[in-house]
Amino acid sequence: MDVRAAEDITIFPNETKIIPTGLKMAIPEDYELQVRPRSGLSLNTPLRIANSPGTIDSGYRDEIGIIISNTSNNCDDLQTYTIGEKGNKNGIYIIQKGDRIAQIVLSRYEKIKFEQVDKGVIKTLGINRGGGFGHTGTR
Repeated sequence: MDVRAAEDITIFPNETKIIPTGLKMAIPEDYELQVRPRSGLSLNTPLRIANSPGTIDSGYRDEIGIIISNTSNNCDDLQTYTIGEKGNKNGIYIIQKGDRIAQIVLSRYEKIKFEQVDKGVIKTLGINRGGGFGHTGTR
């Protein structure tokens, strides 16, 4: 579902703020809410969901806030924009009450029980594909 800002917030370049949503909910055990960016906001502005995807745990009962960073470059002639403007312009952004700022998805997860092994992961769980980060390439 889309999540809307509950109040007007101004975000300056290189600033990160929590945008209140006015939403509080009880998330069932074994579920989480995942906070995701809206594609239009990411394409048309330098605003980014700072910890995307964010996780809201089932035990959280306070107001849901969306952490947004303005990745604009600092410049001498900063202009002010709303999130509805196109062009991904550097500047100060005003998020207005009612603006759609993120999406949330309710997702079930499995709890993991970790087990320490003496033999090593490869011998316990199968073969090693080899390499490390980036080893599989891009194609």
